Amino acid sequence: MTAQPAWSQHNEQYLAAALEWLRWQLQRQIYRLSAEANHPQASTEALEEGLRRTAHQMATVAAVDPPPALIMLGQLFGLSDFGRSLLLLCVSMELDTQIATLCAQAQDDASRPYPTYALALALFDQPVWDVVAPEHPLRYWQLIRVQGAGHQPLTTSPLRADERIVNYIKGLNLLDERLMTFMLPLDGAREPLPLPPSQQQVVDAIAHHLKTQAHMVPLVQLVGPDGGSQQLVAQQATARLGLHLYRLPVALLPSQTSELDLLGRLWQRESQLLPIMLYLDAHTTDVDLGTMTSPLGRFLMRNTAPCFLGLRAVNHTLGPTSTVIDVDKPTSAEQQQLWDQLVGDRTPQSPSLLAQQFNLNLPTIVHIAQTSPTSPPLHPHLWDACLSHTRPQLDQLAQRLTPKATWDDIVLPNDDTALLHQIADQVRQRHIVYETWGFGRRMNRGLGISALFAGESGTGKTMAAEVIANELRLNLYRIDLSAVVSKYIGETEKNLRRLFDAAEDGGAILFFDEADALFGKRSEVKDSHDRYANIEINYLLQRIEAYSGLAILATNLKQSIDSAFMRRLRFVVTFTFPNRRERQGIWQRAFPSETPIDSIDYDHLAKFNLTGGSIHNIALNAAFLAAQAETTVTMPLLLKAVRAEFKKLDRPISEADFRS
Repeated sequence: MTAQPAWSQHNEQYLAAALEWLRWQLQRQIYRLSAEANHPQASTEALEEGLRRTAHQMATVAAVDPPPALIMLGQLFGLSDFGRSLLLLCVSMELDTQIATLCAQAQDDASRPYPTYALALALFDQPVWDVVAPEHPLRYWQLIRVQGAGHQPLTTSPLRADERIVNYIKGLNLLDERLMTFMLPLDGAREPLPLPPSQQQVVDAIAHHLKTQAHMVPLVQLVGPDGGSQQLVAQQATARLGLHLYRLPVALLPSQTSELDLLGRLWQRESQLLPIMLYLDAHTTDVDLGTMTSPLGRFLMRNTAPCFLGLRAVNHTLGPTSTVIDVDKPTSAEQQQLWDQLVGDRTPQSPSLLAQQFNLNLPTIVHIAQTSPTSPPLHPHLWDACLSHTRPQLDQLAQRLTPKATWDDIVLPNDDTALLHQIADQVRQRHIVYETWGFGRRMNRGLGISALFAGESGTGKTMAAEVIANELRLNLYRIDLSAVVSKYIGETEKNLRRLFDAAEDGGAILFFDEADALFGKRSEVKDSHDRYANIEINYLLQRIEAYSGLAILATNLKQSIDSAFMRRLRFVVTFTFPNRRERQGIWQRAFPSETPIDSIDYDHLAKFNLTGGSIHNIALNAAFLAAQAETTVTMPLLLKAVRAEFKKLDRPISEADFRS
């Protein structure tokens, strides 16, 4: 509906003439009743003249293009002249205070100061007998409501116009407030962000579909890992067509059939009254989407208005009346170009480094750049902001470890240390190899980096992961197997999908501790449990290959890891039991510089055949003993802690070794 002043003036003129015409109709009915009682109250000629005059005024104004709101409403919902007159009768109750009194008089019943179907039959020509049937447009589209139905005959039940329709006929065209409980506008008042070429092509495809095929295929499935990119693309496609986009999370769809049906009808009605389109957001929900009996399925069955459905993966159960369009984040090169446009003049090295490590959508990059400080150094702030953005989803799925260990803290054989450096270097340089040097164009899997850390407990696997995370300045997440593995069929895959999808933004290293419990060998299929367990492993193999970041698997039982998975690993680092020289180095690094120590014989301590984890425990326990005794950490206290550690491990104690 246009908001031009000229149209508003014509609409007011039409509405004024229509209300006057209706009053003449009511007065004619009152005259008929009074004439039957032999009490004439008015001249028939005056009544007929008033009706002719006002009808002519209505016809004159109705010829304006665009027509008045009531005429447009009748055209949109296929109302007959009788149906439109009945709607006017119901609307007039909200617009003219005289109508209630006239209705009571026209029905010769003071207890009925309201419109009824019986009154409409008496007032208007060419009656349509099914006009108040539930499936007729007047009631189906909630233009009017029958009040008190079931307690009195339908013909004499009060009829009331919907408040939204009253406002529309007056010229006020705003979204029904009942829908605002479920949805919010996506376009807002801000200027649209200029899209990169890859996403602009998707916008072109969507806009073309909506122009040419939306009446045949109303549902557009937007599929991809990033809901923000899906919303942005949908927003700009609808804006190009002059439509406003509203977002409805699928989880908010009512489960009650009556409420869901009302919501669907109201939305379809609004899509006729306003230039709007619906974005159903199923990207972050775990509700059932797989059947047509779900709230989403029932809503789509009733909905004929074009709408978007944002999903992670294609839903094949929604029938043939849907088209699928893939939506991805900007490419790495496009992200680098965007970073360069926003911050390149202040920190030239940042665009390349940020685009190499993080995979962010357009709104996130713009937000981080716009909220960054103006004072140098800028790059650390940008890097930390990217890390903060990638954290919230993973924090719900895994345990975040704060990396504290550095290269100076870990003691390993030179070959193993070199392997760890190589892992860190590959993470840092993978953009150059895959993108600049073209290896990524030849590969469709294995673009990530996976490493297996194998060795006994306490040999430094977790510390090595911390060292790499610290070196790369990335978040480190330990995967909680109890939160991932489920006894329910399909739940493990769902948990793994959520985990890897959340980590795809690039700001995290995934650390699977005790990986043999999750990456174990596939078993011979003897029953359905074996079959589904193997499906979980197969799914995991696929995701670990497709994951673009660094995934570290730690295990005490290397031989338990599935051989097919071992072939897909980029690195295998075996953490052996430390020799005496290495143990001495670990002892020398065991105490912080602030710890007061006195006359420690590291060479003697290195004689004890212990892992780095046990050495750390001993150093910590000795520190507590010293704090309690209000003294420094001494050799006797250390030997006392060593003795306790040996007893905990059920190791034999040689008294000769404990003579300091």
